Amino acid sequence: MAADRFSTAARLKALGQQAQARVYRATGRRPRRGKLTGRAALLALTVCALVVALAYPTRQYVAQRAQIADQRRQAEAQRREVDRLREAKARWSDPEFVKSQAREHLHYVMPGETGYVLPGLPGDGAARHGSDPSGATDRPWYDNLWDGVNSSDARR
Repeated sequence: MAADRFSTAARLKALGQQAQARVYRATGRRPRRGKLTGRAALLALTVCALVVALAYPTRQYVAQRAQIADQRRQAEAQRREVDRLREAKARWSDPEFVKSQAREHLHYVMPGETGYVLPGLPGDGAARHGSDPSGATDRPWYDNLWDGVNSSDARR
């Protein structure tokens, strides 16, 4: 009855292990463990928990660093704009620059000079703004102003 002490499953398992050992001895390889040990499972679980716990703060850190970089770029662009505006303000403080701009854009002339406006030339109002059917862009601004005053006076 000694043979009945072991179940069939236990005998088959023992026979399989013996056969596996013979195969590994014959080939010279060592048997690999196919099962995950408790320590390895605990280590894997700990690593997964750390990854999950650190993922959100890491993402927040990276997003905040990107926002800081954007803010720095915007601040630098604003500094450049302020510098540009300060230079423009300094130019407009110069009376000679103001005179040159008035001559160029408003067709002002100094006392004793005669002003001429040649239509169709580059830098002319008609060339910049397109043609106007009334011809208002072909003339200096002051002629348009007086025409507006005269036409409003004629409507009364």
